[in-house]
Amino acid sequence: MIPDKAPKEDVFHGSGDRKKEAHIPSFDKYKELYLKSIENPDEFWGDIAKDFFWKTKHTGQFLDYNFDVTKGEIFVKCMEGASTNICYNVLDRNVHERKLGDKVAFYWEGNEPGDELTVTYRELLQRVCQFANVLKSQGVKKGDRVSIYMPMVVELVVAMLACVRIGAVHSIVFAGFSSQSLCERILDSQCSLLVTADGFYRGDKLINLKLLADEALQKCRDKGFPVHRCIMLKHLSREAEETPLVSQSPPAKRSCPGLQVPWNPEVDLCWHSLVRGASDECEPEWCESEDPLFILYTSGSTGKPKGVLHTVSGYMLYTATTFKLVFDYQPDDIYWCTADIGWITGHSYITYGPLANGATSVLFEGLPTYPDVSRMWEIVDKYHVTKFYTAPTAIRLLMKYGSEPVQKYKRESLKVLGTVGEPINPEAWQWYYTVVGEKRCPIVDTFWQTETGGHVLTPLPAATPMKPGSATFPFFGVVPAILNESGEELEGPSEGYLVFKQPWPGVMRTVYGNHQRFETIYFKKFPGYYVTGDGCRRDQDGYYWITGRIDDMLNVSGHLLSTAEVESALVEHEAIAEAAVVGRPHPVKGESLYCFVTLTDGMTFNCTLEAQLRKQVREKIGAIATPDYIQDAPGLPKTRSGKIMRRVLRKIACGERDLGDVSTLADSSVVEQLFQNRCCTAV
Repeated sequence: MIPDKAPKEDVFHGSGDRKKEAHIPSFDKYKELYLKSIENPDEFWGDIAKDFFWKTKHTGQFLDYNFDVTKGEIFVKCMEGASTNICYNVLDRNVHERKLGDKVAFYWEGNEPGDELTVTYRELLQRVCQFANVLKSQGVKKGDRVSIYMPMVVELVVAMLACVRIGAVHSIVFAGFSSQSLCERILDSQCSLLVTADGFYRGDKLINLKLLADEALQKCRDKGFPVHRCIMLKHLSREAEETPLVSQSPPAKRSCPGLQVPWNPEVDLCWHSLVRGASDECEPEWCESEDPLFILYTSGSTGKPKGVLHTVSGYMLYTATTFKLVFDYQPDDIYWCTADIGWITGHSYITYGPLANGATSVLFEGLPTYPDVSRMWEIVDKYHVTKFYTAPTAIRLLMKYGSEPVQKYKRESLKVLGTVGEPINPEAWQWYYTVVGEKRCPIVDTFWQTETGGHVLTPLPAATPMKPGSATFPFFGVVPAILNESGEELEGPSEGYLVFKQPWPGVMRTVYGNHQRFETIYFKKFPGYYVTGDGCRRDQDGYYWITGRIDDMLNVSGHLLSTAEVESALVEHEAIAEAAVVGRPHPVKGESLYCFVTLTDGMTFNCTLEAQLRKQVREKIGAIATPDYIQDAPGLPKTRSGKIMRRVLRKIACGERDLGDVSTLADSSVVEQLFQNRCCTAV
């Protein structure tokens, strides 16, 4: 599984002086602890659990599970019998037991330079308790679902921690999603209350979030599920008497002439008015280990988003441990993850993991290129960021502008760089390592999923020799394998399906409201294994390389999108009889959406129709799903049984004539027609 020694050739080692203070100082130490984590997980994780507060202790084995559908229902249980509260562990424990009340929890950096706030652990605890009492006053109780649809503001963290303080289950929806996407998630999780904001700026673009939220709530009412309460934060329309989260450095007041905030007095409540009279003390609700913590929706290959459910204790331990060891967190670090909290990266590595360790983080509302392409490095110097975590998409985007915008700033504080969301190509890795990190910062190229809760394949900064583009080796407690199509484990250098043989504390427990779907997606294809849906290659040194999605999913700018979901949005247009969507390589986004559409009789393919289709996809799913290419397809390549040959469509999208075996095509003439109609320019 793990080689005796890491290779010395063709690898990068980062700065040698980091080994003196590192939690995992060498590959030998990594191997020793890894073997303990898989051979004696009860002792390994039990030692880590001692650092946290438990209202009651667990009984029996640390992890109990079944991964084999042929042996009954799939389940994972962690620390049965224990009870705790994750909000207590990430706030109260830091303030009262670890005496970190005056330590900065977040430096908030707004969209506009000069918009900034600082919040300490004590202040964050007070505000969370206030909002927890607000939620209780609105009838929210343990087990209720609360939908949160907010920009990257500190109050988003407050809202999610307030939910878990009272045992409610938060369902955060990325603020870039459409009203339809929000509606679908509210309906699926049966959320009793929505928390949102008036609006926000994304660069120089104003987003009227409250308008989108109202549209979503109306769609819910139309489907027979009224949401009776919507709490709105005045982010842009904040009045002078409505103070920001803390008093120092209030955000600059912006003129928002385009922001018209709809208001329904029967449903809408003002965040500021509610918290003004709320107590800043709130006793936490003590939750069982396997009580639900949050639901986070990710695209499903059927087109219906699936609600990934995580539970209290295992997720808390795993995110805290992965954050501490993967970023080699030290008490004086300033950490910055550029993700949005609407994604799992923001849940695990902006909120729960860093706060569990008492870390100081940067919380960023803006864009890496606004108001100029040096913004990220200006922020690194401003806050003396030591650990920096971003997406390959952002790195490739900034590469286009060369090294000069980076080198305008010193970046001397940086110690560790990280990547997340998709495999990083070696060219981008080299630029990141050489230009941004000046060859002194190790890069932790992390592979994980919404479903895994935290990192599962990753280097450790002082221990793992790095190979550009490789996620290297498994994290503690994670046992990967590579299978062929027949489900046989492959040894040595090989390529196939990436699976995991046993659970770790942070793995998802189910698909909310549909456990059968959970079993079918992740365990049915290869009984006895958790199936990631990703392909993987293992090289001669034992390093793992993620090769991309095997199922009908696309990875666009680090965001998973379902081809079925995009196709469904396209065929809702009256002019479209059939649609097929594939990925085409993109130099910045990794993959772009290439859509083949077959028109209904009498319809004409033109620029107007293309614009309508793009608008429809944006409204149905969100801007991240906007098609880059839409091609007129009089017919689609299908087998005689009627199955679309997406492999052929991917070749056509890329202009590759070597199609391989097409003997099963029902009508081979359609292929040449599709080549003639190819789109060469993206919108």
